[in-house]
Amino acid sequence: MSIFDKAKDKAEQAMGTAKEKLGNATDNDDLRDSGKADQTSGEVKEAGHDLRDKAQGAVQDAKDKFGN
Repeated sequence: MSIFDKAKDKAEQAMGTAKEKLGNATDNDDLRDSGKADQTSGEVKEAGHDLRDKAQGAVQDAKDKFGN
């Protein structure tokens, strides 16, 4: 995963956490739910990037093993 992708995913999760806490503090259910959704979205994107990187690594390993 590129550092940029990882930073974006982590930032989305952090913003979601902040929105959720603000929603809890102000009794704003929409803001709280939006924050939870942002956190989940960031986690899903991060997992997708991790899977992509593992797949690319597996392909490279196979190429190395079988001589390209």
